[in-house]
Amino acid sequence: MKHIADAKAGTSSSAEHIALREWLIISILLLVLAAGLSLFNIMGRLDLNLYDRFMQANTQPARDDVIIVAIDDYSLNELGKWPWPRTRHAELISRLAAMQPLAIGIDIKFSEPESPQQDSAGNPVHGDTVLANAITASNRVVLPLNAEEAGAGLVATLPIPVLANAARQLGHIHVEQDRDGIVRSVFLREGIKGNWWSHFGLAMKDLGRPAAATAEIPGARLTADLRRLQYTAKPDNPNAWQRDYQMHIPFYGSAGHFKSVPYVAVLRGEVPAEFFKNKYVLVGPTAFGMADSFPTPVSGNDGVISGVEINANILSSLLDGRSIAFAPLWQTLLFCLLPVALTLLCYFLLSPRISLLVTGLVCMGLLAGSYFALTAGYWLPPSAALLTLILAYPVWSWRRLEAAMRYLAAEFLLLDKEPHLLPELAPAGKTRPAPLQDALEQRINAMQVAARRVRDLRQFVTDSLSSLPDATLVTTIDGNVLLSNQPAKDYFASIGTPQVQDALMPYLFAGMSNPKALDQTPNVEFSWWNLLDLEHTATISQGIEVSDTQGRNLIIKSAPCYSSSKELIGWIVSVIDITAIRSAERSRDESLHFISHDMRSPQASILALLELQQDQATALPQAEFISRIERAATATLSLADDFVQLVRAESQNYRLEETDMQDILLDATEEMWALSKNKNIRILSHTPGDYYPVNVDRSLMTRVLTNLLSNAIKYSPADTTITCSLQFEQGADGTVVICSISDQGYGIARADQARLFQRFQRFKHSDQGKADGIGLGMVFVKTVIDRHRGQIGFHSVLNEGTTFHIKLPAFDA
Repeated sequence: MKHIADAKAGTSSSAEHIALREWLIISILLLVLAAGLSLFNIMGRLDLNLYDRFMQANTQPARDDVIIVAIDDYSLNELGKWPWPRTRHAELISRLAAMQPLAIGIDIKFSEPESPQQDSAGNPVHGDTVLANAITASNRVVLPLNAEEAGAGLVATLPIPVLANAARQLGHIHVEQDRDGIVRSVFLREGIKGNWWSHFGLAMKDLGRPAAATAEIPGARLTADLRRLQYTAKPDNPNAWQRDYQMHIPFYGSAGHFKSVPYVAVLRGEVPAEFFKNKYVLVGPTAFGMADSFPTPVSGNDGVISGVEINANILSSLLDGRSIAFAPLWQTLLFCLLPVALTLLCYFLLSPRISLLVTGLVCMGLLAGSYFALTAGYWLPPSAALLTLILAYPVWSWRRLEAAMRYLAAEFLLLDKEPHLLPELAPAGKTRPAPLQDALEQRINAMQVAARRVRDLRQFVTDSLSSLPDATLVTTIDGNVLLSNQPAKDYFASIGTPQVQDALMPYLFAGMSNPKALDQTPNVEFSWWNLLDLEHTATISQGIEVSDTQGRNLIIKSAPCYSSSKELIGWIVSVIDITAIRSAERSRDESLHFISHDMRSPQASILALLELQQDQATALPQAEFISRIERAATATLSLADDFVQLVRAESQNYRLEETDMQDILLDATEEMWALSKNKNIRILSHTPGDYYPVNVDRSLMTRVLTNLLSNAIKYSPADTTITCSLQFEQGADGTVVICSISDQGYGIARADQARLFQRFQRFKHSDQGKADGIGLGMVFVKTVIDRHRGQIGFHSVLNEGTTFHIKLPAFDA
């Protein structure tokens, strides 16, 4: 007994050692993954997205002492289109200065001088001088500057000297766009060649609070290499643009968050003087399409925020002493690795259910900690830790499931004794079983074989159903569809029933024609519910022929499906499309009728004439005999030619070439000249253009026009006129060439018009003589026009005439 207890204890100890070893390996790998994600900022894009969402949720009230004078759409409508004369800006500054603001920031570039204007008396007025005098008199104006690419590098673009000298301070208006194009930070000091300028917002803050101008500038200091922004390859380029004191902007809110008044309202004196007293006033454009706008973390649905509003956010942040500092690397690593390590320890000590709960709580804690740190002005990116935790639980659960599978392997061994329904192939490289296998390997192999058999059987059923070429449904006993292959889904979608799953099968066929069993008499009634009736098994196994709403011919079959205990568990229903077969049968019948009747009649006439000619009593005169033989042979040749031309139009590859439709019409009229002359019918052509290019098979298209002209002559009385015309028309799909052929003939009765383009259809008017042909000419015409992606239409009035219109795409080389 003691030995057995020792063996059990040894087995338990070994399992514990394996579990501990696996936990240590997984923990080390996951911690290395988390550290790598943080060190190399692989999750930077996701961190920035979280940063933006947190920023949107952390809106702050706008400061009452920061006001925007907006050059908005209302001001543009009232004062006229931009740019405005600088005398107008001078008037605005004078009005603002009289209201005693702390600082006036003009977020408008004045990098080029303004042309002199004339006053009402015709005297020249220099707007730059007037504006400079107003700026000097106010002594509270900050003007903007920016950097521009000048070929060899960036240069500072200042206001024109007269304005730059008049301004109290100059400030750059640059913002820093991250790689995703969103503005999140700004450099408070920028310059070149030893000249440094504060940011526009910092300059206004220093102007409004002179005592605080000597305080330490907020923002992160940069190294000399990071401070330099240059566009040349020289590392010591003296023209490199310098930047320092990077501050991440703690945005107060989305567009329109700060107080704003229209430019025109201030200019007209509609704003009380107390409104601007001891306030910071920013003047700049906010109108759509005019302002320098940028996407920001708080843009939201607005998409962008104007530059003057971004400057208002920067100024307010500096006045409130707010900023956002990005945590150094060691703090980011600690914030990432500590929660992951604690969660992995819980995995080893706690149950899977509690471990999952701990994972969720830690993830929410990471998000909450990152958010509250951001509200306090500190950014700790959580994405690396979140991704590691999302991976940690499935990986650890996978390893635990692997251990559990060891205990279940014995159950899979029993499946090896079950009968094998499918042929099995030995795995590659294993022609016979290994001579020696331990117990664990045997269980694993048994599990693999059992799982493979289940997969093979499932795949066999799926492939068998999917590979069937016909639409196939598997239903329950009462007809609810359980499975359907792709042909079934495609077919029912084509008739307006996209959802097949769980539908009641008889209702899927409700819109079709009355079912008729293939081996039944027409008088026997048949219902769709018979497909689910065992009494009709013999009938439905042979098939039921119907027509659907699209006019397709179908055969529907049904067979019962039984369980292993011989109980009915469902039905297998197949839908076979035999439209092509029925169409081929109809074509065959028509061809046989043509050969047996129309082709045989002239030949029978020839044989009869030959028989009569052999008897002296019934012999015809030689001339009449030869004439009758000639007519019968000509009729036979004409019928054969019509049939051959139709087959050619339906089957052969067309030889398309660029052709002038006018030439084709001329060839057709020339060919029909003799026929029209016999009936004294004139053929007139009306072609106002010089060239009607089409891409067609010339011989077939000529035959189309000759057929139409031949019919026009055949079905028109003598001494009439046939008019042919060509013209261009601009359609929805481009330019088309229209060929019209009009006659003054007998017309086509309305009852016959629907059958005009059908095979073997011939029409005869009471005043018309006997007409040759078997009714294939118009079928040939329609086939050729359709193969050329054209259209044919007609308008006919009985006893007044018929007009055919052929539309072909104009050829554009």
